[in-house]
Amino acid sequence: MMNIIKQHSAMKRVIPGRKEATHERIVEAAARAIRRSGYSGTGVADIMKAAGLTHGGFYAHFASREAMLAEAADRAGAEAVATSARIAAGAPPQHALESLLRAYLSKEHLEGIERGCPAAALGSEMPRQAPEVRRAATRRIKEMIDLVGRQAPDWGEPGAHERALVTVATMVGALSLARAVDDPRLSDGLREAALRHLVPASE
Repeated sequence: MMNIIKQHSAMKRVIPGRKEATHERIVEAAARAIRRSGYSGTGVADIMKAAGLTHGGFYAHFASREAMLAEAADRAGAEAVATSARIAAGAPPQHALESLLRAYLSKEHLEGIERGCPAAALGSEMPRQAPEVRRAATRRIKEMIDLVGRQAPDWGEPGAHERALVTVATMVGALSLARAVDDPRLSDGLREAALRHLVPASE
């Protein structure tokens, strides 16, 4: 009986309260919105509406719009890293990087901007953001670089980190350009060319 009571108490501690759950809804809505509409196109009123809340409740959760955007950038980056990590973990070790690259440069990722990589969706806007927003995004970009690097067979050897930097820069740049152009053939070509360039390094 004592063990049951302890387990019940532990469960009660981890269940988020109403305010925490509401906060999570706002951050989740904001993380989708920044990828869909950009930082400048993401307003507090729209986020609160998307989260099913009134505008007036915003300041019970965030000190400023920038604080919300920083959390949204962190959440979006964390989701992107977690997705890539799951893909890599689900493949044989010798094909982990290739699987990650194919998923990142896929048509599905190209079209799924709301759930995709925020670096590709928001990179050009980052220099104009508040320091806390840039700091959050930078932390997650570093995690992505580390994740990509650790999938390579030469991880830990001289030059491996630099190759990871080039790989991530190529991934993000190719996806960003593929989304930017209005020519479907060019969009596909950008992704496919980047993939052909990067995949041999993972074999």
